Amino acid sequence: MSLTVRPEHEDEVGAVEEVARAAFGGEKVPRLLRGLRTSVAWLGLSYVAEEAGEVVGHVSYTRAWVDAPDRVVDVLVLSPLSVRPDRQRQGIGRALVGETLDVMRTRDEPVVFLEGDPAYYRRIGWHPAAQWGFTSPSERIPEPAFQGVLLPAYDALDPRPTGALVYPDVFWRFDSVGLRRRG
Repeated sequence: MSLTVRPEHEDEVGAVEEVARAAFGGEKVPRLLRGLRTSVAWLGLSYVAEEAGEVVGHVSYTRAWVDAPDRVVDVLVLSPLSVRPDRQRQGIGRALVGETLDVMRTRDEPVVFLEGDPAYYRRIGWHPAAQWGFTSPSERIPEPAFQGVLLPAYDALDPRPTGALVYPDVFWRFDSVGLRRRG
């Protein structure tokens, strides 16, 4: 079957939430998506992976900021990335991230950040954000999980920004930052 990565259509919000629900279990990530869609962070950078007319994966990029020593810098956060469980480990996540990062490279933001499994994301081109002088927005994010990709706009900045990533409030309201202790 042929996989197509494309911008999400307005009538696919429910299908996207269903993919997130299946991928992560429960309502936490679908609630985050609903919150993001109504927040200042929402840029409409929401993409689906479609196969045989069905949404099988989804990724969104939203606004965040780096609190650099000399200014606040607009950046992007990739969150969430969801692939239907029955379609995982088949390259759909890799295709979603790879093809949509190509779109992000045409924008004015200098960096995309995420928090995720370094064993997965390093294989597809992500690097520890600390290596460029960025710090995570929470101590609950393990340093190896705080990752980034520099975009072409980064090279045009002088001085190149460093500093703390600042998530929009919606990530905090939906308790979607870092890891919580269990038990």
